[in-house]
Amino acid sequence: MAMPRIVTLLIAAEFAGDPSAECCGHRESESECMARWEKMTRTLAVSVWRGKEEGDFVTYEVPRRDNQTVLDVITHIQRNVDHTLSYRFACRVGMCGSCAMTVNGKAMWTCRTHVSQVADNGKLELAPLSNLPVVKDLVTDMRDFFDKWARGMGQFKGSRTRNDDFEKVQPDSKARKAADAGIECIGCGVCYGSCDVVSWRPDYLGPAALNRAWTLVNDQRDVQSAQRLSVVAGDAGCHSCHTQGTCTERCPKQLAPTASIAGLKRLLMTSSAGGK
Repeated sequence: MAMPRIVTLLIAAEFAGDPSAECCGHRESESECMARWEKMTRTLAVSVWRGKEEGDFVTYEVPRRDNQTVLDVITHIQRNVDHTLSYRFACRVGMCGSCAMTVNGKAMWTCRTHVSQVADNGKLELAPLSNLPVVKDLVTDMRDFFDKWARGMGQFKGSRTRNDDFEKVQPDSKARKAADAGIECIGCGVCYGSCDVVSWRPDYLGPAALNRAWTLVNDQRDVQSAQRLSVVAGDAGCHSCHTQGTCTERCPKQLAPTASIAGLKRLLMTSSAGGK
């Protein structure tokens, strides 16, 4: 990749007055500066967490390519540099949710995140999701996440059998629209890894489980709404949310768990006042 002409002109102007002037923040020659700039555009310096709960970051040099995703970078390291690197992925197309991790300090999925969106001066820092035990390297133990999903009664339970007719659901009803707004969750754990409340109190159900609960209490076919509301009304439920909104900001499916949790709070308040 050739250095853009405007950058070349700026460097030339900088050195015209003083050959030993600082370039790019360092005292070096024009050729050295240009060589460093060229290298930065051709390669990535990728710091990857290695170890379990105790460990350290190891930096790898990875070739930079057009339309490169963060998952592509990790795969290159594992296949071409260090075969012992552990990470998790499956579909590569934003459907399974298994490739989520922390990129430059923020939880996100990696299969649909392009390097050009997140690289900071040719550098990436990759770590496992926060708020979950580390199995090895970039792999976390997701059992707490899914156990809380189950504790929040995230399983649908209807009253009809395969021998009954389908229940008619009006797609434009208020309840159905509320359910549809949160139904596309893929269980990636990005919201959970971003939630400060989970960090403060590990028993908190978390945004994904509460978003699922809100989806189901708005599903007219489900028969467990009363029990589900009782569960999410506990100390580890929706009232523990501080409405910081990080879960909504970082959700890769553009869902709004913050709004779902607020909906649960309103519904519980209405129920306690005898409105339902």
